[in-house]
Amino acid sequence: MRAKRVLIICYYWPPAGGPGVQRWLKFVTYLGEFGVEPIVFVPDNAHYPLKDEALQAEIPKNIKVVRFPIKEPYRFAKWFSKKKTKTISSGIISEKEPSFLERAMLFIRGNLFIPDARVGWVKPASRFLQKYLVDHEIDTIVTTGPPHSLHLIGLRLRKALEVRWVADFRDPWTTIHYHKSLRLTESSVKKHKALEKEVLTQADAIVVTSPGTKVEFSEITQTPITVITNGFENTSSAPRILDERFSLVHIGSLLTNRNPTLLWKVISELVQDHPDFANQCHIKLVGAVSKDVISSLDAFGLAKYTEEGGYVTHEEALQLQKNAQVLLLVEMNRPETKAIIPGKLFEYLSAGRPILALGPEGSDIKAIIEETNTGQFFSYSEERQIKDQLWNYFQKYLNQKLEVDSLNIEKYSRRELTKDLAELLIG
Repeated sequence: MRAKRVLIICYYWPPAGGPGVQRWLKFVTYLGEFGVEPIVFVPDNAHYPLKDEALQAEIPKNIKVVRFPIKEPYRFAKWFSKKKTKTISSGIISEKEPSFLERAMLFIRGNLFIPDARVGWVKPASRFLQKYLVDHEIDTIVTTGPPHSLHLIGLRLRKALEVRWVADFRDPWTTIHYHKSLRLTESSVKKHKALEKEVLTQADAIVVTSPGTKVEFSEITQTPITVITNGFENTSSAPRILDERFSLVHIGSLLTNRNPTLLWKVISELVQDHPDFANQCHIKLVGAVSKDVISSLDAFGLAKYTEEGGYVTHEEALQLQKNAQVLLLVEMNRPETKAIIPGKLFEYLSAGRPILALGPEGSDIKAIIEETNTGQFFSYSEERQIKDQLWNYFQKYLNQKLEVDSLNIEKYSRRELTKDLAELLIG
């Protein structure tokens, strides 16, 4: 029996770096085991704010990748300010009053490119794929966003051909936190919502990464929605070498609106009150970190306890997680982030180190941490509890008993998640 051929339309693909690449790079790695032959359609010469050349080696040799040219406005915006363009395209938007140039770039990004700056790829890619799908006898497609403009490709193909369309949302659309920073006009907001509703109602099936997003989308559409979270790989064979000091390690971008000043305050108090804690405390921030976060750490007297690792390869990030004494997970304190489950959480589960997570009341993160017995989740109103937990972790560290007895994490392995996805794709 021939495997079912499925076209995956995605933007983030090696050499792009960051968590947006991992989801489908790993899905296509395992889909063949479950009767699905994936063909990946990606932009050629895309503008990726982060790159990880090492990920090229992780693309399965037997996977066909079709590349199609893309023209992006970020390339031209760099003529005005290369630095501002990179930070805005990465999502690093300061909450301080932006400069005139920043305001202009945000307004243009938010109102002239709807739903996002990759919308110019929609028409040419759709025209190419209409013929490609017919010529290669493909009757099922997947679009994955953000960028959510890729779902508009799926919408066009769904209307033009007898093709089954699965729309995968790695993040929400109109309720994503950064929409408030884009200076959208009222008409732009309405256009976003109209496009979101059309995609959600016209797709044959929807995949989301959190229960909260499923609830949100269920209020808009009757289309079947399946939760398939992000996950982790069981491939890292490097030995664990625990950090000698009491390391509090955050992996990934730490942007202005995710700046955990409450956490810095708690750590600062522990440093001031307990010399032994001060002697051992080591904050590691690995990835893009905004100036506002650095300023906060300095204001709380934590600059000398902090190490900025910058962006590292995915393999290096996995090793840093395994070596950490405590892994920090931070989500911003906003109602619209309750449904956000950072991809790093699942790699944290696999790392086997205790997690201290901070996020909004009702966050989907809490249920996963409790279910897997991998750490503790706190809301921003639980300052005393955060302090007590950090002190508890520190005492266990001193006694060489800081360990994790995790439960049921295998369900979040990439292979198990791909099995669920294949069942949906085969239908």
